[in-house]
Amino acid sequence: MSDLSSFLSTSETEETKTIEVGKYTVRRITYDDTKPFILDIHYAHRMPSITYAYGLFEDSELIGVVSYGSPPSRTLCTGLAGEHNRPLVLELNRLVLKDNIKNQASMLIGASFKLLPKPRILVSFADTNQSHLGTVYQATNFMFTGTTKPRTDMVSESGEHQRHALTSDKSKRRVRHPKHRYVYIIGTKKEKKSLLNDLNYKVIQQYPKEGCETNWSEK
Repeated sequence: MSDLSSFLSTSETEETKTIEVGKYTVRRITYDDTKPFILDIHYAHRMPSITYAYGLFEDSELIGVVSYGSPPSRTLCTGLAGEHNRPLVLELNRLVLKDNIKNQASMLIGASFKLLPKPRILVSFADTNQSHLGTVYQATNFMFTGTTKPRTDMVSESGEHQRHALTSDKSKRRVRHPKHRYVYIIGTKKEKKSLLNDLNYKVIQQYPKEGCETNWSEK
């Protein structure tokens, strides 16, 4: 993320912390602030678990949101870097831009790193079913740790994934397509070194590119 650092400046009061990124401003926003972006623009049209959310503003207009929350999979939380680091794991679970102008996404993510509590292990996924490679994660120096294997999940009568539904019909199943898994560690130099040493996933040096062979890796 060094390519963004020269554009970042920080101002803080007792109530708020703000990051200036060029002509944009990034600050923490509410759960309700994210809804029009996540429900109306994002392809999933579903609210995830949100612990922290940050908005990208141009003048006073909210033009993008990024949200972080606890991953729905406890196995993922403990598998990333062990049970002792489980409370530090956050998933970047939504990134939505109104117009998605070049560099807006990477600016928003980079600024959010400065606003999140530290240390934290951040994980995010690029959905191959949406033809996503994780380009924005590559641009912000996430570590690529492999691609999940395809599998099937039970779904409810309404077609929801089992973890989002109250009941599930075992006869109904849906393919969960492979996703590229990215990890980023924030904290002091010492904290980042320690957490990187605890990371259970192998860091793959070559990022996914269109037409390249998939690196399957559960761990």
